[in-house]
Amino acid sequence: MTPAVAVRLEAPSLRHLRQFVEAARRSRSLHRGLVSPPRTGEQYRGYLARLASPSNQGYLICLPNGELAGVVNVTEIVRGRFQSGYLGYHAFVPHQGQGHLAAGLALVIARVFRRPRGLHRLEANIQPGNVRSIELVKRLGFRLEGLSPRYLKISGRWRDHERWALSSETWKALRATRSHHPPSEVSLRASAQAAFR
Repeated sequence: MTPAVAVRLEAPSLRHLRQFVEAARRSRSLHRGLVSPPRTGEQYRGYLARLASPSNQGYLICLPNGELAGVVNVTEIVRGRFQSGYLGYHAFVPHQGQGHLAAGLALVIARVFRRPRGLHRLEANIQPGNVRSIELVKRLGFRLEGLSPRYLKISGRWRDHERWALSSETWKALRATRSHHPPSEVSLRASAQAAFR
């Protein structure tokens, strides 16, 4: 069984600027070729401006001591008959591989599926070689829908991505199953379990 991990979500704001930029710079080698988070004050302000749109939501994964463990973004949200958004996420060094990102993702997923006018679908696009990220979304209930060649331009290169998706119906069914069985097999952390109750 994996250890319990306590995290909380915070909305990104200007007060996080310095801490976010420092964490992104510290994590450059971890993120290389996978994601390009804001690494300057100007880029971070641009990120906040994009989050001002109702079609984008951002969440910082914070530890009890206030450190930033990671980020989750739900972007390009389309309402109407689609009710869908794209899920992006990354951890910050030295907090990768410790369950913080899994716990934070579970909280965000619960929030976007539960809230009034909750979404119906989340899609995560992941490079085929990013095995840890693929294993993470599998544990959270996402299913593989296909491969998109040269789908996203990251670090100056067009890169193939697998499309992984989770519907609100699947999430609700998993939530019901997990409330009756110990979480050890699904590797969800104790703090994230609260999001499934």
